[in-house]
Amino acid sequence: MKDLHLIVVGKLNDKNIEELERDYFKRITAPKLFIHEVKAHSEDLVKEAREVISKIDDIAKNENPYIVLLMEKGKQFTSVDFSKWLSGVYERQSMVFVIGGASGHGEAVIKRAHFKLSLSELTYPHKLARLLFVEQIYRAQTIVAGHPYNK
Repeated sequence: MKDLHLIVVGKLNDKNIEELERDYFKRITAPKLFIHEVKAHSEDLVKEAREVISKIDDIAKNENPYIVLLMEKGKQFTSVDFSKWLSGVYERQSMVFVIGGASGHGEAVIKRAHFKLSLSELTYPHKLARLLFVEQIYRAQTIVAGHPYNK
């Protein structure tokens, strides 16, 4: 089983959301989730893309991770289907998920992606999308384990 990585453009500067994220983070056991924040470049997608690609390359080292962009027009899953999809991919290779900046993802990042995922048709602030994603990773783990959390 491989690790999961979440790259987020920008910093999480909300103590309440940070506390909720830490709570879910502590519960996640396998796969292990790592969060990497990269600097936002106020709507300069080329600079942001360079930062994200650099972080992907740091994570990848000798691997070829499966890169998933979180975006509005991505594939939507139910929690159960997401759990099945997730476990099917990370059993084979590590995964890198990317939440872009305010202007979305740069072209270089889009070209590197293997998959596009949407959390909902609704639009969320980045800090809430990040929290929702971490919660869904925990939920996916409980579904696989047969834990009643998802009910």
